Amino acid sequence: MEKQESIWSKSIPLKEQKTVVKRLFNYAKPFRFTFAGAVVFAFLLSIINILLPRILQYLIDHYLMKQSATMQIILFFAGLYLLGTLLKAIIWFFQGFLYSLGALKTFQYIRVKLFEKLHTLGMRYFDQTPAGSIVSRVTNDTETLFDFWYVFLTVLTGVFAVVSSFIAMMQINVKIALVNLLFLPILLIVIWYYQKYSSRVYRQMREKLSMMNTKLNESISGMQIIQQFRQEKRLNEEFEQTNGDYLNTRYAMIRTNSLLLSPIIDLLYALAIVLSLTLFGIDAIHSPLEVGLIYVFTTYVQSFFNPMSQMMDFLSVFTDGIVAGSRILKIIDETEETPSQNKGANASILRGKIEFRDVSFSYDGKHNVLNHISFVANPGETVALVGHTGSGKSSIINVLMRFYEFYDGQILIDDQDIREFPMEELREKMGLVLQDAFMFYGDIADNIRLLNKEISEEEVISAAKFVQADSFIEKLPDTYHAKVIEHGAGYSSGERQLISFARSIVTQPKILVLDEATANIDTETEGLIQEGLSRMRQGRTTIAIAHRLSTIRDANLILVLDQGNIVERGNHNQLLSQEGLYADMYRLQSNDS
Repeated sequence: MEKQESIWSKSIPLKEQKTVVKRLFNYAKPFRFTFAGAVVFAFLLSIINILLPRILQYLIDHYLMKQSATMQIILFFAGLYLLGTLLKAIIWFFQGFLYSLGALKTFQYIRVKLFEKLHTLGMRYFDQTPAGSIVSRVTNDTETLFDFWYVFLTVLTGVFAVVSSFIAMMQINVKIALVNLLFLPILLIVIWYYQKYSSRVYRQMREKLSMMNTKLNESISGMQIIQQFRQEKRLNEEFEQTNGDYLNTRYAMIRTNSLLLSPIIDLLYALAIVLSLTLFGIDAIHSPLEVGLIYVFTTYVQSFFNPMSQMMDFLSVFTDGIVAGSRILKIIDETEETPSQNKGANASILRGKIEFRDVSFSYDGKHNVLNHISFVANPGETVALVGHTGSGKSSIINVLMRFYEFYDGQILIDDQDIREFPMEELREKMGLVLQDAFMFYGDIADNIRLLNKEISEEEVISAAKFVQADSFIEKLPDTYHAKVIEHGAGYSSGERQLISFARSIVTQPKILVLDEATANIDTETEGLIQEGLSRMRQGRTTIAIAHRLSTIRDANLILVLDQGNIVERGNHNQLLSQEGLYADMYRLQSNDS
């Protein structure tokens, strides 16, 4: 963690900032016409802002100063100014509306692309990255990009306003206009320093926010354990520390913005007004000046500096967006993707034969968790995997299901390399039942079909009946449309597991993979679970991780693993007669029962 913090505590180099902006702009391309419309209105707005003061200048110098203004003339100029103001308001509305629409569509587009990318990442990425950090990037960081796009609108309108104001000032007094232009290099130096310093502050702030989300996600997910072991005080203290660290970075951001943003612009604007009036005063000593001319010039000075003030204020948003964008692009660039199949893979699983040939596997590329694993599961047979924790049972499931890539050995299905099958074929023909049945928010039918519209209501009901889940589903008030809240709370572990069985069987898989599917069931539904498993295994090749050895006594082949090696193999009776590790485990469980 310290190494990660040190990386994120550095400021973002200008070259990297340009790269981030360029890449984020690619996501805005589908909405470029919406943005272009907003830019056109921004240009028209700058023209209106230059013309409006001229109306008042003409009224002052040609009528008010000469005391020749009549009520008709005053009403004419008031109406003209009102018309210009209304036109300005309409242009301003369309500029803001179009740009907001483009910004909203862009940040939503990025969020969808980021979410899609997460579904292509391999399991190793999620093993190594805290869930809270991922959630923070998908929610907070993408949300930041909505305001980030406004930076470019502010810059564009600012450039239009600065250029048009300077041109208007040049038409009035070239010398004083050029004097005001001398303030521009000072502003550029301030901008450069702010970007260099603030990017480091914002990086730290984003990282602290990510850590806080991680703590929050962990606490909510583990609330039952926290309360059971009375860990509230410790976790409150840890969260308070993390939240305090985040608060300190926010303080640093506020101090930076308070010093380097609006105050600097306001100071320079005040100096520019004083200098301009002084120079006009010197000129007035030699020749009279029109009051309206001085008014319109000072108005243009204000128009010259106001956009800079807005741009400076948005620098904090820009820096925040750059940091958020770099964090999002880090996920987009993540190369730890799900294992890929061979190009043109089109094989189909017809019989369900499985063969491991000398397969070795490592999660970190250094330490093997599987060593030279070889076995055959013929169609319709059951191969059970047993062993102590860390022996490699789940790793065999992980490589068979293509959650992780293996590099040594070969895995065959129906005598063909597993990479020759499309991933869709593997997912459809291989049913997986995990130890903990995960339930999605919705209803029971949707949890069985997983929102697959091709699976009919009749198929859902048939699958539930096949695994004996109908015995409790049909007793519910809404039966198959009974509500399921987050994680399936309100249903027993056995009921959730039966729904998981139905979910796996509804696609009629040829291969069944059971990862300790009976480990956490309650005694009330144990009989239904066993009956459901027995039915599911009929006619299917089954690879089962066994927690209760009594449940796999009828397996065709039992593999006993220890530290990634197959140390014993055979059926139940053969292994008992060997008086080895399996026999010891079986006797231990028999004595416990």
